[in-house]
Amino acid sequence: MPVENLPMEGGCRCGQVRLKISAPPLLTMACHCTGCQKMTASAYSLSAAIPSEGFEVTKGEPVIGGLHGASKHYFCPHCMSWMFTRPEGMDWFVNLRVTMLDDPSWFTPFIETWTSEKLSFAETGAVYSYPALPEMDAYEGLVKEYMGRG
Repeated sequence: MPVENLPMEGGCRCGQVRLKISAPPLLTMACHCTGCQKMTASAYSLSAAIPSEGFEVTKGEPVIGGLHGASKHYFCPHCMSWMFTRPEGMDWFVNLRVTMLDDPSWFTPFIETWTSEKLSFAETGAVYSYPALPEMDAYEGLVKEYMGRG
């Protein structure tokens, strides 16, 4: 995402919850896991890892939905749009569903995960593909490479 486009705003489908990002994503991704397929009613979910200090809810109060597990999935309480996730133990970023932005046209997934569960027709054009998740020690290099792209 070009830095000159920041800040960017977005919100749920009905507009009762609004958000703003003021920092560029650390990484962009598509997830093919069956959980994301069910929560999006689609072939995969699209997200951008936004540094926590660059993310804020500016209107409304999202609620926790999904499986109510260790990672917290936040939804609009009215239209139930899945807006963002706060992964367990990873407080430094928010995993924003990029289609919640008013203009997600800049988005391209850099990595795709859980391709072992992907639907046969689903293609994302991601640079890197993983049958599950990348190894934890791979993320630093992926973030550096993504952030270094022009």
